[in-house]
Amino acid sequence: MHALVVFESMYGNTKAVAEAIAAGLSSRMPVEITEVGAAPMTIGEDVSLLVVGAPTHAHGMSKPETRRSAADRADAERGIESPSIGLREWLAGLGAAPSHVAVAAFDTRIKGPALLWGSAAKSAEGQLRKAGARVLTPAQSFFISGPRGPVYDAIADGELDRARSWGERLATELPA
Repeated sequence: MHALVVFESMYGNTKAVAEAIAAGLSSRMPVEITEVGAAPMTIGEDVSLLVVGAPTHAHGMSKPETRRSAADRADAERGIESPSIGLREWLAGLGAAPSHVAVAAFDTRIKGPALLWGSAAKSAEGQLRKAGARVLTPAQSFFISGPRGPVYDAIADGELDRARSWGERLATELPA
């Protein structure tokens, strides 16, 4: 049994958090990490934990128009990490959640009240619950210190360590 971490990232910040979470998980179990556009549309029987993450756009998960806007602002040389689909579309394509898989969701968002900025993780968790998923732990936000727009390497101090610790905790909370 292993964990599958699926992430959507525009400028690389959510990808860095996903990698830190995967590093924490890997202290206790094998982990596969993949960008949402390359993620499988069927969760295999060998997956015991699905962790999904995305940047917060317009108070929730990205939509095609918010991804286009982010891509328009991106550095032409660097581009964006998730050029095809977003987590919202991927989750919708999964259909019913496999009963053998525990799930957890995370996001990256600007530091500040969730009421003001919203949370892609809470949106993803809601979509997973509607699909019948067994949520292992409440949605988690990791903070970006920079302003909105194409800010690379803008993860707030200490957030990657916190993401790694969260991954370790997820692995220990997973039922045997």
